[in-house]
Amino acid sequence: MKYTQLGRTGLKVSRLVLGTMNFGPQTDEADSHAIMDAALGAGINFFDTANVYGWGENKGRTEEIIGSWFDQGGGRRDKTVLATKVYGNMSADADHVWPNHDRLSALNIRRAVEASLKRLRTDYIDVYQFHHIDRRTPFDEIWQAIDVLIQQGKILYAGSSNFPGYKIAQANEAAARRGMVGLVSEQCLYNLAERRAEMEVIPAAQEYGLGVIPWSPLHGGLLGGVLKKESEGKRRAAGRSADSLANTSVRAQVQAYEDLLDKHGLEPGETALAWLLTRPGVTGPIVGPRTAEQLESALRAVELELSPEVLAGLDEVFPGPGPSPEAFAW
Repeated sequence: MKYTQLGRTGLKVSRLVLGTMNFGPQTDEADSHAIMDAALGAGINFFDTANVYGWGENKGRTEEIIGSWFDQGGGRRDKTVLATKVYGNMSADADHVWPNHDRLSALNIRRAVEASLKRLRTDYIDVYQFHHIDRRTPFDEIWQAIDVLIQQGKILYAGSSNFPGYKIAQANEAAARRGMVGLVSEQCLYNLAERRAEMEVIPAAQEYGLGVIPWSPLHGGLLGGVLKKESEGKRRAAGRSADSLANTSVRAQVQAYEDLLDKHGLEPGETALAWLLTRPGVTGPIVGPRTAEQLESALRAVELELSPEVLAGLDEVFPGPGPSPEAFAW
């Protein structure tokens, strides 16, 4: 496994991030534990989760599965850089969504971190991430709450997820006024088929020293060889991938992508991950394996070197928007 610094921090993290969103809803506890063991064994030390994972009546379940894995000992917690998130409503009352159980008020941040620590069976969180912007809460209040948690030793760093570039700037300018480190990472939607983050989000992250952690690196399976799998009768596209492929221009683009990689003897999913690892500012993409086999495929991407010819071909098939303002002006 290869490692890098998380943004401008001294924290060393693996170039692949283990996403745990499938743990609970799609992968049972025993298999989830096996995947985490395999990931740690392969050198992946950066695990990402969120308090709402498990979803619906089972929200919080994913953190519980990770907590029971930590409880097995063997240095699991000490070897893991743990990131979780706060924002979604975690009210336990199914009949009424109570206020102050979501977003980024000082009250909810305090409540949410205590609940996450309990589910995760740990006394600290390495990277505590804001899952979404909160238009109602000023950053001074957010940073006051985070400062208290840092002083208490309950979190070490703060990160963002799904923030636009201007909010990254606002957040870190507000933190600087308080003499705080501010955001150290941004988790955003970024892949070959969805490159809008290159316009402002990634430049803002680089300017302020945030490590970029792309989620959905295969764009919901669209970049994982979906057409070849269909033709071989292995698996049909479903959900967002199926909706995208209903568009004939998107289908033609994906076909061109798969043809390019077939010409060079490359696997689509591994190539999509390897491409992200070449992008400026990227710490490492989040991989969310449902099985141990999917994890093995992701691990091969770290060692995959893409030739200039392949990189040029990928840019031709999936051209990025370019930086702003040139992307929309001159």
